[in-house]
Amino acid sequence: MKQQALVIGLGQFGMAVARALAAREVEVLAVDVSEDRVRAAAAFVTEAACFDATDELSLTRTSPERRDVCICAIGDEAKEASIICTALLKQMGARRVIARSNDDLHARILTLVGANHVVNPEREFGERFANQILHEEIRGEMPLGEGVLISEVTAPRTFEGMELRALRLPARYGVTVVALRKGGSGAVVIPGPESRLESGDVLVVVAKERAVAHMMEQN
Repeated sequence: MKQQALVIGLGQFGMAVARALAAREVEVLAVDVSEDRVRAAAAFVTEAACFDATDELSLTRTSPERRDVCICAIGDEAKEASIICTALLKQMGARRVIARSNDDLHARILTLVGANHVVNPEREFGERFANQILHEEIRGEMPLGEGVLISEVTAPRTFEGMELRALRLPARYGVTVVALRKGGSGAVVIPGPESRLESGDVLVVVAKERAVAHMMEQN
């Protein structure tokens, strides 16, 4: 059975989430108060509806309790609406509610009214992009949740010729190498403790936020 998602708020973030979920064959019901945004989303989601998600009766008709995930992506212009919508979703039995926040206070309130997970996409993107600005070797980062990132980073020159076990990256920096993209061939390999790093190798690592940047600063 396909997963089902409810995405409320079709601004830039909500539209991107709805599109990405639909591309992964999730059955998406997209909701917004703007008819233009709803028409745009209707081209790629399973169903799109135009109504105010703070209206309890209208929201009930979307059956939040039957969805695998409900995403409240209402934007900056309507903090109160995002809080009300998040609270209503939980009251209606939604199993997993992800809510978008705009600042720390907004995030705390969303958590208090029942959000299972709160995201601030602008802040998170800004922090990840700052790492790439400051450290050219960091080629890209993707969040895995709970402050954990998967990153691609070119191996520092100080690592060249060394085995992974000698580098002790998990103990020293909290960084775990899960794959290697070999610089010479471009082949992706699953490394072992004895894997030796060469010039141009790209490490695919899992680590907490800032851990990779700290590793690069030390090397």
